[in-house]
Amino acid sequence: MQKKRVAILISGRGSNMSALIEAAKVPNYPAEVVVVIANKADAAGLAAARAEGIEAIAIPHRDFISKAEHEAAVSAALHAANADVVCLAGYMRLISPEFVRQWEGRMLNIHPSLLPLFRGLHTHEQVLASGMRVHGCTVHFVTEGMDEGPAIAQTAVAVKTGDTPATLAERVLSVEHETYARALALVASGKATMHEGRTVFSD
Repeated sequence: MQKKRVAILISGRGSNMSALIEAAKVPNYPAEVVVVIANKADAAGLAAARAEGIEAIAIPHRDFISKAEHEAAVSAALHAANADVVCLAGYMRLISPEFVRQWEGRMLNIHPSLLPLFRGLHTHEQVLASGMRVHGCTVHFVTEGMDEGPAIAQTAVAVKTGDTPATLAERVLSVEHETYARALALVASGKATMHEGRTVFSD
């Protein structure tokens, strides 16, 4: 089996990054993590990736005069690694439409809500304020609109009486790791593809 080469973009500790690295250790998993790139030199996930023997590169956005120059450097690193798929795992940078188009159908992100509900930030606060009894996470293809790409995998969790944003965030995080690994496997194996703005699934 020819495994897809995966690059992961992070900004912090990268708990979802670590989950994908673990998933890729399974012999029949259809993807391998070949590089981790952070936009911050002190991102804790870099050391975690290196400890797993994975190339880890810091490309701090503050070292560049413009967003375009920073993205060009990131793109060069992705191409140098021969990446097939890019996974955003807590990458706290808004990505330009030009960068998105380079990786259309090959870039994934995880968002802590059941999209299309509660896009953007502070999703747990939004859920509690709305009175919803169900929450969760979504892995989706990245498109030019924030959190607007078609879903690949979702997992729901209950909203419990007495929940706070912190307890709800913890419960969602507990299912994020498996959901992301499952979604990446679908894309890497060709069982989930993006076509005309929709996710198309096949056996």
